Amino acid sequence: MKLIIDSGSTKTEWILLDGKTEKNHFTTQGFNPNYADIQTLENLIVDIVETHDRVPLQAIHYYGTGCGSERNCQLIKEVFQRHFPEAEIHVTHDLMAACHAVLGHEKGIVCILGTGSNSCVYDGENITERAVSLGYLVGDEGSGMHIGREMVRAYFYGFMPDDLKAEFEAAYRLEIKDFIEQLYHQAQPSRYLASFARFAGEQQSHPFVKALVKNCFGAFIKAFLLRFDDCKRLKIGFVGSVAYHFQDLLRESLADHGLTMDEVMQAPAKGLVRYYQA
Repeated sequence: MKLIIDSGSTKTEWILLDGKTEKNHFTTQGFNPNYADIQTLENLIVDIVETHDRVPLQAIHYYGTGCGSERNCQLIKEVFQRHFPEAEIHVTHDLMAACHAVLGHEKGIVCILGTGSNSCVYDGENITERAVSLGYLVGDEGSGMHIGREMVRAYFYGFMPDDLKAEFEAAYRLEIKDFIEQLYHQAQPSRYLASFARFAGEQQSHPFVKALVKNCFGAFIKAFLLRFDDCKRLKIGFVGSVAYHFQDLLRESLADHGLTMDEVMQAPAKGLVRYYQA
């Protein structure tokens, strides 16, 4: 029995494999150790143990956002060891989940485009080179946060065309005082900004939105892809809701820089199942 866990800031997917057979698959709230207390994960595990039949686990494979540091990996590992002392616990970052899901054991470049953004070069077993990820305050180009932030800026600064502004106002009824309060005084501001990317997704055929999104993707390509010497030769795969829902505009943006998209997945879960069934 193996438990595969793909944990993002928004949601966590839990997949139980019995050999090559998927026995259970469910979703809970997300967890990021950089922004949430470790007790949040502890409570999630307690709830899962209480609501699902406990089974003897040989291994737990946890892939998580915020797991780029050894400290965070160790904190998460210790929580699982307390509840599953009989299992081997493996904790690594979400980039490796994307590599395993999209490329398996093939060489290539893997990108994450969801609430945040990241990329790396993968040799089929290990990540050999990583982009610099600076988080939502400075980086995360091309992400849902970036697109959402640019939509809000265009609205409040008066850059948005009148027809689109009317649609935006109908969708959000957004007042600047409420926006400032939510952004600067509530938890998870990156997720809040990313929530406005949904509007861009619904309106992506509009010329203004198309240009805005492609501009964000251009920034992503410069920061996260052109930095790699072999980017025009290697496969480039994507994981994340932004890559999936904006894939036509993303493909256009890549072509503008002489790049091509290989596989794109909304979430790595199915690819991870495929990886562990192989």
